[in-house]
Amino acid sequence: MRLKNKPWALPLIEANPQYVVTEPEKWRGKWSERFSQKQPLLIEIGMGKGRFIVEMARRDPEHNYIGIEVQTTATGIALKKQLEVQLPNLQLVCGDGNDLTEMFASNEVAGIFLNFSDPWPKKRHTKRRLTYRTFLKQYQQVMQKDGQLEFKTDNRGLFEYSLTSMNNYGMVFDQVWLDLHASEEAADNVMTEYEEKFSQKGQPIYKLAAHFTD
Repeated sequence: MRLKNKPWALPLIEANPQYVVTEPEKWRGKWSERFSQKQPLLIEIGMGKGRFIVEMARRDPEHNYIGIEVQTTATGIALKKQLEVQLPNLQLVCGDGNDLTEMFASNEVAGIFLNFSDPWPKKRHTKRRLTYRTFLKQYQQVMQKDGQLEFKTDNRGLFEYSLTSMNNYGMVFDQVWLDLHASEEAADNVMTEYEEKFSQKGQPIYKLAAHFTD
């Protein structure tokens, strides 16, 4: 869902370059320099308003986190959250996650989160889905060999497609949840804004964790 552009968002982003990167390709291979400590790097592609990535960084100070979002207003809302807590292990990127290999060097990322990505339900838009094989190839390139990809969605069609796409690509599934909030995993689950909205309506949340093989 595209947010209405807010006039305050871009000035806020421009005023806080210590937390937001608008030219991520300049930091390719050098992201550790953006953080106070050199630690494994986890990224979320399509962070939305930032609830998930901010909370993950707060809970887990032993990893560095980057949230990527193409929408300026959403990035601005996420930045407001970061300004409140000022986490040293969190950076935000206002940019297009389609260009992942231009943002990150090979093996620079320890793990990737895909949360409630646009399902692009029409067949002619299949190549835009973030679990299409061309995206999987990018993830494999930037992620370390022992890295893990986590994917959550409320859309059953997209989830089934993603299972097939990843299986055909040769990925190995570490775990699959068909009703995340009814599982033991729910106790430590960090919700996104969309996730809370959908789950309150009684809609099951689907999740998978997978890794690449040689």
